Amino acid sequence: MLAQAGIDPNDRVFDLGCGTGTMAVIIKKQFPQVEVVGLDPDPRALARACKKAARESLTIQFDQGFGDQLPYPAASFDRALSSFMFHHLPAEEKGKTLREVHRVLKPGGEFHMADFEGPEDRKQGFFGRLLLSHAHLKDNSAANVIALMKDAGFADAAKVGRRTKLFGAVAYYRAMK
Repeated sequence: MLAQAGIDPNDRVFDLGCGTGTMAVIIKKQFPQVEVVGLDPDPRALARACKKAARESLTIQFDQGFGDQLPYPAASFDRALSSFMFHHLPAEEKGKTLREVHRVLKPGGEFHMADFEGPEDRKQGFFGRLLLSHAHLKDNSAANVIALMKDAGFADAAKVGRRTKLFGAVAYYRAMK
């Protein structure tokens, strides 16, 4: 997903649902000039993210909050990334979150997302059924995700890749503001 995002050294990058900060740290290590901001609702995960960044001597802004009410002004970011967060959202919050991501992206900005595929896209493997609740994935079909992205105002929303893992299939999406 990081290669897909095509991050420029002058970009300001937003990591939605950053969790323990793994993606934010990887971005900052690969692109030291880039300003990286991570957001997650879990204070314990954010504490771990801060410790990870400090261990690597990296300056990364980590904020506590939810995706459906982002605490950033409009047109704040060049790129927004999200990995394995979307399926956790209740159906009614998915569209709100995507509208907020659209709002905080600059014109020409891009949103890149990786998440588990819904059951309509491909039958989940044995481990996928054990680890992932179909209830969480039922709204994660490619058709639904792309429709939600378009409804949020994104242009050129598309599934741009897929990988099969032991725990199930992962879909990669890109959408432009």
